[in-house]
Amino acid sequence: MISPIIYRGLAVPLLAGTHTAGISHKLTGGGNGMRVVWVMSGVLALAGAGLAPARAADAGAAAATTLVREVVYNELHDHDAHGFWRYWVEHRSAKGTRVEEQVETCDGPVTRAVMNNGRPLDEQGRRVEEARLRALLNSPAEQASRRQAYREDEGRVGRILGLLPDAFVYEDAGEENGLRHLRFRPNPAYPPHSMEARIFHAMSGDLWVDARMKRLARLNGTLTENVDFGFGLLGRLYRGGWFQMQRTRVSATEWKTERLEVHMNGRAMLFKTVARETSEVRGGFEPVAPRMSLEQGMRVLEENSAAVMAGPGKVAPAALVKGRE
Repeated sequence: MISPIIYRGLAVPLLAGTHTAGISHKLTGGGNGMRVVWVMSGVLALAGAGLAPARAADAGAAAATTLVREVVYNELHDHDAHGFWRYWVEHRSAKGTRVEEQVETCDGPVTRAVMNNGRPLDEQGRRVEEARLRALLNSPAEQASRRQAYREDEGRVGRILGLLPDAFVYEDAGEENGLRHLRFRPNPAYPPHSMEARIFHAMSGDLWVDARMKRLARLNGTLTENVDFGFGLLGRLYRGGWFQMQRTRVSATEWKTERLEVHMNGRAMLFKTVARETSEVRGGFEPVAPRMSLEQGMRVLEENSAAVMAGPGKVAPAALVKGRE
């Protein structure tokens, strides 16, 4: 449909003289009517040229958002129906490195430290770990607390993933190493209704997805503004904080996080400085029996057959345990 303003600009001069002679005069005698047609044609051409890139950009953003929505659907579905895995986790900090074996159970992951700063735990360290696991196994209250924390973490991950399609505006940045690269920034029309949403919505960054499998491969975000709580009286997260998450495909249908970095700084209750520093690398993923209990997961940790650490210069935590016996 032609805009009424454009329609009047075109129609009035053309319909003012309806007889053939009048039209012939305008075409041959250089009247004002032809000038109007030329001018309006030029205006329409310029308008069309200006709108085409905008339409293309809008279409690209809509396609990127649709892709993100499909990816989030798959991630949430996997989150509800995923398998269970055993793997190693290397924690890095200014104090050094710590390697743990981790087994997923229906009550949350159960872990056992096997290395500190590249060296196997000594006898005292092993006794501490064994005592900790025995205490957990014999404490229904601690098990219930861990189970609750695990479910809360699962729910938090689901809520954060659920924000992706609507809380951000996306720009397609092309293909990179077989992945679709999308840049994101806060959607000004999105109203965050929770503390988690406010923090996440204050970020800009990049994500990479496997467009064929519709799965999230990598997500980077940076806090682009301070986030205040209680008008800054209860706390504040400072701009410049950042996180990175990288995932890998571990089976025909499942992906797992293989690298996680979280570096946030702020303050709580007026003066207390707080910092969240997480640096983890994971690998050696091996499937285990589904829906294991905490006790069953502990028994898996005690097995010594699997060498789950991979990579040059690395020693499998399970192999380290076996070598101590």
